[in-house]
Amino acid sequence: MSKVVLSVDDSASVRQMVKLTLSGAGYEVIQASDGAEGLSKARSTAVDMVVTDLNMPNMNGLALIRELRKLPAYRGVPIIFVTTESDEAIKKEAKAAGATGWITKPFQQEQLVAVVKRVLG
Repeated sequence: MSKVVLSVDDSASVRQMVKLTLSGAGYEVIQASDGAEGLSKARSTAVDMVVTDLNMPNMNGLALIRELRKLPAYRGVPIIFVTTESDEAIKKEAKAAGATGWITKPFQQEQLVAVVKRVLG
């Protein structure tokens, strides 16, 4: 049974790249276009990991992480932040909210696969 990754990003091209990259590495990928949709999908489908953008309409990545961490099923699920932001204050805020790690855009596909493999084992 393959591990399931929820990819949350308002950019269709980034979602597609994440899906192609991780599907090619043997993971099942569920997509959401913003934090609100991501939260809804996370509530209805068990996932092994979440990869989320920061800046999105309706609900940003920080709010999504905070909401996911309130759900018992998501207390230990790894959440990786993927964003163009590199500000240390935002990184600290993401970590405080419950983010497991951080990848700065643009990123290499191999980098994403390496992080997911390291986090999911």
